[in-house]
Amino acid sequence: MKKITVLLILSLVVLTIKAQKIYKVKYESQADIKVYSVDYESQADLKVYVVDYESQAGSNDGKWYFVDYESQADKKVYFVDYESQADVKIYFVDYESQAGWKKNEKKHIFY
Repeated sequence: MKKITVLLILSLVVLTIKAQKIYKVKYESQADIKVYSVDYESQADLKVYVVDYESQAGSNDGKWYFVDYESQADKKVYFVDYESQADVKIYFVDYESQAGWKKNEKKHIFY
């Protein structure tokens, strides 16, 4: 019975995770996550595709929708100047099918 309850709760959590709505903050202290945009795909932890509509964004699968207001965001990010300052290194891709995690050990950061 305990296992069924735990599985039910986990299923509900997974189903309620919405799009990765991202807000870019001005100051590092405001951010949930510090990101660095790398020059090459091979350097990235996460390949990001920026979607045009909120409904297109995925739940922690690299499809981001940038919101206009902080209160709308799932995560607030700050783009750092140096790779060593980042929690996650990202690479912006041109196609939606390219989006996703390259290094799963950092995936928990966006939950």
